[in-house]
Amino acid sequence: LLPSTDPYGLGATASPSVLAFTGLATPVDWAVVELRSAADGAVVLASTAVLIQRSGNVMMPSGEQAITFGNTPAGSYYVAVRHRNHLGTMTFAPVVLGAPGTLVDLTLPATATYGTDARKVVGSAMALWAADVSGNGQLKYTGATNDRDPILVRIGGTTPTSSVPGYWPEDVTLDG
Repeated sequence: LLPSTDPYGLGATASPSVLAFTGLATPVDWAVVELRSAADGAVVLASTAVLIQRSGNVMMPSGEQAITFGNTPAGSYYVAVRHRNHLGTMTFAPVVLGAPGTLVDLTLPATATYGTDARKVVGSAMALWAADVSGNGQLKYTGATNDRDPILVRIGGTTPTSSVPGYWPEDVTLDG
C-alpha cells in the first residue's frame, strides 16, 4: 500500500529493493525530517523525506540509515519530524550535527522535546501522537474540524469496527 513516491511533494522515490525489505526493516510510511534554525526553531532550513521502518527507525529512500540533507553545512540545528497524520515533534534545544554517526533518537524519553507532552509513551519508547487526520496540528474528537468525522466518512458510516483497506490519511494506526 505504501506509495513509492513521498506524499509531501519533496520528490523522493523509494528504491524498489527498499520497498521489498521485510521484518523490522519493512518501510511502513513516509515522514519528513527537518533541520531548523538554531536562532529560530520556526525557520525550516532543510528538509528531506524519509521512510519509517516497522521498528520505528527512519531511513533514506535509498535504504541508507544516515539521514542527509544535501549540501547543508555542519552546525547546530533544531531537528523536527513531521508525519502526515500524527503531530510532529522537535528537539528542545539545537543539536550539533555534522560528524558522521551523529544520532538524534526521539524515541528515547531522555531526549528533550519542545512543548508539553510533545510525544506519547508507547511501552518504553516515545512516539508521535497519532490521529491528526485533518493536518491542522490538533487532535480533536468533537467540534469543528475534528479528526473523528473524516475517519467515519472514510469507513462509510458510524460503525466503529468497519474498515477500508488502503493508504489513507485516516489510517492512524498505519496498518493499511
